[in-house]
Amino acid sequence: MRTLILVKFVVEVLAGLAFLIFPSTLFFILLGVPLDASGAYAFRMFGGAIFAIGVACWLAREDSASTAARGLIAATAFYDFVFVAILLAARFVGGLSGLALWPTVVFHLGLAFSSLFCLRQGSVVRGG
Repeated sequence: MRTLILVKFVVEVLAGLAFLIFPSTLFFILLGVPLDASGAYAFRMFGGAIFAIGVACWLAREDSASTAARGLIAATAFYDFVFVAILLAARFVGGLSGLALWPTVVFHLGLAFSSLFCLRQGSVVRGG
């Protein structure tokens, strides 16, 4: 689980910084449409939130067997699945699609299923 926590740390901190600094560019790359000024503020808030998730992962890296670390992995798995659902809704309901949409969907599904696998392995080891 430690490796997954470190991967999530890197992904979330880098993505968070990118969303904070380049919200319009990332929005266009993900969804293929320009982002207005008010949307840029919302995307920056999103960037700050996922940066904070990355910080939490960094702080949990040495205690990956704890209940709190398992809770962090469960929460980030939920985030990954919700993010994928939103991107798929943008594509199939909103008709939006940027260059990075499908790679991002696949990547976050991979993170989500890796999280579930780690959580399942932990419950098997713990006897649950």
